[in-house]
Amino acid sequence: MTTATRRYDIDWLRVITIGLLLIYHVAIVFQPWGVFIGFIQNDVSLVDIWTPMAMLNVWRIPLLFFVSGMGVCFAIRRRSWKQLLIERTQRILIPLIFGAVVIVPIHVLIWQQYYSQDVVYEPFEGHLWFLKNIFLYVLVLSPVFFLLKKYKESQFKSIVKRLFSHPLSIVIVMAFTISEALIISPEMYTMYAMTAHGFVLGLIAFFFGFLFVHSGESFWPMVLKWRWLFLCNAASMYLGRVFYFGLEGTNVYLSIESALWIFAIFGFGYKYLNKPSRTLSLLSEGAYPIYIVHMIYIYVGSLVIVPLDINANLKFILLTIITFVGSYLSYYFIIRPVSFLRPLFGLKSNARTEPPLVNKQIDVINHQSL
Repeated sequence: MTTATRRYDIDWLRVITIGLLLIYHVAIVFQPWGVFIGFIQNDVSLVDIWTPMAMLNVWRIPLLFFVSGMGVCFAIRRRSWKQLLIERTQRILIPLIFGAVVIVPIHVLIWQQYYSQDVVYEPFEGHLWFLKNIFLYVLVLSPVFFLLKKYKESQFKSIVKRLFSHPLSIVIVMAFTISEALIISPEMYTMYAMTAHGFVLGLIAFFFGFLFVHSGESFWPMVLKWRWLFLCNAASMYLGRVFYFGLEGTNVYLSIESALWIFAIFGFGYKYLNKPSRTLSLLSEGAYPIYIVHMIYIYVGSLVIVPLDINANLKFILLTIITFVGSYLSYYFIIRPVSFLRPLFGLKSNARTEPPLVNKQIDVINHQSL
């Protein structure tokens, strides 16, 4: 794959994953334990919506790290290590610091006021925790990545290329994630945020995401060919959790299911999403800042929606709409056109008056990856 190749499917996966994270966070408002992790909690719980959320939970964050590793592999094709670190500092570290100092404390203050707590300002990374992880992964793994770039025709690359051309390569990924699950032994496998488990699992996913792209073209035809096998096995394991394990499962069980979902998603994404789209051109740049600000709209929306005497399902729909519409409008009309705000949300400082054209031959992953 040449540097001019534009992988719409990978960028779509990033956008879709961010969208699912927004829905996931809205769903927490309607869970009986939401208040204990800092969300405004609705009095009537919607326990049933956690059934699909439990499916998303095992792969939503690992997929984000896989895609981020892929983005770095695309990026270093035309960047030195200094350029990569400068760019990732601008795109990741600055938004992380700004978000921790300005954005996250806003919804923390809203929660404190709603529950009559002492209103105290405190910088906190909150839902932006994974940005710190990604930045550290770049720092730690860059020497390895640029060594692989330097010896791009090495025997190692030949081995990786042959390895990821076979469906059993998923076993290699599973071996690492299962080992992590056994060694770290998290109390809850899906508790990724600010945990040793989340950090190590993310590091594994980030590294393999890089290798998938580094291996060349061998990985993508493989996941395309075997996508149904991966999907059926992942779905079977998920149904096993639904009907036999009460949505839970051992750490090893969940690590295997997660890998199967992710390989299936890459296969179906490569099949159906690798094409230009006006919608993608509108959402690609905005996914990052939308995610940064969305928690404010969840909390502000909760202040209005939660006290209403209406059906809980209707509340969930209304809060989801408020979160998506408010976040997108903030990006499109405030963040996007204002030059000094753009770098604070991971965008280039030059404001654009029109969305990027879908036929413009740029490498979206290089510029927009997390």
